[in-house]
Amino acid sequence: MTVAGRLVVAVERKSVADLVSSLTGGKLAYALADLASLPRAALVVEDRYSAVFGLDWVRPAIVADGLAELQVRWPNVPTVFCETRALAEEWTYRYLAAAYAWAEAEPDAVARIGGGILLSTPAPPGPGPTTAEIRAGARAQGLTVADRGRLRPDILDAYHTAHPQAAPAEAQ
Repeated sequence: MTVAGRLVVAVERKSVADLVSSLTGGKLAYALADLASLPRAALVVEDRYSAVFGLDWVRPAIVADGLAELQVRWPNVPTVFCETRALAEEWTYRYLAAAYAWAEAEPDAVARIGGGILLSTPAPPGPGPTTAEIRAGARAQGLTVADRGRLRPDILDAYHTAHPQAAPAEAQ
């Protein structure tokens, strides 16, 4: 979530299977390191902690030890176990809302903690016209265009001449 152009809060949600996979594969450590760079962040697991001890495809102790190590390494990123997906969604919604309200009310604290990640790159423009739209436009202008394949440059030029506000489309 952004405040004043800065990313200040994020939540990583995982099922137990995804948690185990990313933990044992090493990706979870990188994700938590990224989350730790934000003023507020959390890891939400869509199941109970006891589900870890019922795993049969990996030793439960490996997962429990791994989670403990990650929590010690990044104590500012809490791991929250929610019993169901619906509860995880509800907790996430409320956490993001509270963090947003905090960041809006306490800009000095946000800056002191780390200030978040400045989002200086503008969002990419929306998608341009589809090839189907370009083909239809070319046919409406009386041009011959193939039903499939890459669009010819003259077809693309004709479309963009007729629709100057449209973003350039990738020829397919």
